Order: sequence, then C-alpha cells, then structure tokens
Amino acid sequence: MGGKEKLERFEKAILPHLDAAYNLARWLTRNEHDAQDMVQEASLRAFKFFDGFHGVDARAWLLTTVRNTCYTWLAQNRRSQLTTPFDEEIHGVEEDALSPSALALKSSDMEMLKKSLEELPDEFREVIVLRDLEELSYKQIAEVINAPLGTVMSRLARARGRLKQILCSHLKEKP
Repeated sequence: MGGKEKLERFEKAILPHLDAAYNLARWLTRNEHDAQDMVQEASLRAFKFFDGFHGVDARAWLLTTVRNTCYTWLAQNRRSQLTTPFDEEIHGVEEDALSPSALALKSSDMEMLKKSLEELPDEFREVIVLRDLEELSYKQIAEVINAPLGTVMSRLARARGRLKQILCSHLKEKP
C-alpha cells in the first residue's frame, strides 16, 4: 500500500475518534497539555503501526494506543498524580435554560464530580471514562484495557461503588 493510500485510510478510520482519544488522555494524565501531547504521540504510533490494523474497531484500537501511550509516559515522567484541574464539562447541558442559582449548583456539582473522579485509582477512573463518558461497550473496554469481559464488569461495578462513596463523603463535607 502506498503512502497516500495509507494516509487516506488512516484519516478515515482514526480522525473521527480523536475527541474520544483526547478525553481519555485528559482523564489519565489529568492535564490538558499533556493529554494533547499524548494524543499526538499515540496518533504517530497508530500511523506507524497502521498496516497491522485490519478494520475491526478503529475507536477501540486508537483508545488502546492512547491508553498505552499515557501509561508509558506516566511511568517514565511522573509517578505521582497531578492535581491540575481542567474546566471542561463532562456532560453538555443548555446553559441558557438554567437560572443563575441552578447554574451555581450545577457548577458546584460538576466540580464535585470531577474531584471525585480524580480521586479514583487509575484502573477505576479509566473504565468509568470509557463506559460512561465515551459510551464504549463492555467488549470494547475489554479490548482497550486488555482484560477479560468479567474483569471489566466487576471493575466498573467497583469503580461506580467507590465513586458513590467518594461523592457521599463530599456531600457530607459540603456546608
């Protein structure tokens, strides 16, 4: 396959999934700029090894590459977790439809959710991001994290339970 054909095939298969790649990288690195770097690095790796991709599930394949790139980079560059918050919303809601007091409550709730998600161990945070934010199937998540389907389901259940505990503790602390 020529370079032009490979590039066209790559762009068609991979480019639609760059937002999902960035979202996963952002949650794993906890930093907007590092996430951008990781997506760029993962995209370069994906292009380099694109001949080995046989069109099964481009999104899961790219997210696997992003995940592996992030964990490799984190292991080499920082063992401790960053606490740099990012301010993008997890779910889109029409802001105009909410009153100022509702907006304040929503903003406070979103911050609490973000803080709570960041407190989760990486293995729990990634399955919640992949399932609840990126809406991957259990099978796709199993491919991305290279784990059996049962592990994905139990890890997701434990992650949601832990997130619930964290959220409840934050609600008790709230004045």
